[in-house]
Amino acid sequence: MPPMSHESRLAWQLKLLLLPSVLLLGAFVVYPALYSIYLSLTNEALVGPAALHPRFVGTRNFERLFGDAKFWHSLLVTFGFVVGSAVIGQFVLGLIAAILLRRPLRLRAILNAIILLPNAVPEVVAGFMWVSMLAGGEHATVNRILGAFGIPPQELLQSFPLTMIILVNTWRGIAFAMILLTSGLSAISEEVYEAARVDGASSRQIFWKITLPLIMPTIFLYMLVSTVTTISIFGLIYALTRGGPGEATEIIGIYIYDQSFSAYQLGYGAAVAVVTLGISLLIGVFYVRALKVEV
Repeated sequence: MPPMSHESRLAWQLKLLLLPSVLLLGAFVVYPALYSIYLSLTNEALVGPAALHPRFVGTRNFERLFGDAKFWHSLLVTFGFVVGSAVIGQFVLGLIAAILLRRPLRLRAILNAIILLPNAVPEVVAGFMWVSMLAGGEHATVNRILGAFGIPPQELLQSFPLTMIILVNTWRGIAFAMILLTSGLSAISEEVYEAARVDGASSRQIFWKITLPLIMPTIFLYMLVSTVTTISIFGLIYALTRGGPGEATEIIGIYIYDQSFSAYQLGYGAAVAVVTLGISLLIGVFYVRALKVEV
C-alpha cells in the first residue's frame, strides 16, 4: 500500500477534527428534527390510549393545524414579536450603540458594560426580574418611578403585554446586535470616509450613501440570526406572562408547549414544531440569498 500524501493526511486530520462537531449536530439537531417529523405523523400523547398505543395518522395533525385559529393567532403574535424586538428594536438600538461606541466618549467602558450586561443574565432569571419590576402595585420598581411623577400604579403586563415582552427582549438583544454591527463598521476603511468628506459629503449623506450600503451584508447576517433565534424564544416569555393575559403573548413556542405538555398532545405539538421549523428554514433561505447583495 503506497504511503499517504501530505494532502491526504491533512484531509483526514481535518475530518477527525470535525467529527466531534458532526456527532454533536447529529445528536442535538438532526435527530430531534427527524424525531419531531416522525411524531407529527402520529397521535402520540402523554395520557389516554394514544400514550400506550400510538398509531400513524398521516397528515391529520397538519390538516387540523391549518384549520386551527389559535395556531394562526400564535403565528401572528410571533410575527409582531419578532418584528418589534429583533428587526426594529434590537437592530436600531444596536446600530446606534455601535456607532456611538466607535467614537471617543467619556465613560465608554461603563456604557459598553451596561449594554453587554443583559447577556450575562439567563433568560428565565431576566424574565422573573422584569416581572418584579413591571408588576402591579405601588411597590413595583416601575410603579415607584411613575409614582415620583404623580402617575398612579399601572398593570403594565396586563394592559400592554405584547409591548412589554418586546421591550424586555429588545433589552436582552441589543448587545448581540451591537457586537455584530461593530464588526461590520470596523471593516469600513477610514480612507473611504475621508474621501467623502473631501468631496463635501455631510454626516447624513455619509451614513446613508456609504456606511449603510457597506454594512448591508452584516445587517442581513444579523437579521438571519436574530429572526431565527427570536422565533424560538420560550423561557423569557413563559417567565414573564406564560402567554397571557388570555392569548395576548402566546408566541409559537408557548403554543407548542401548551399543546404538548398542557393538552398532552405530543403528535399535534410536534406538527406545530415542524411547521415552525419549515418557516425558519424559509426565512433562512431568504436571508442567505439576500446576503449575496452587491454594494
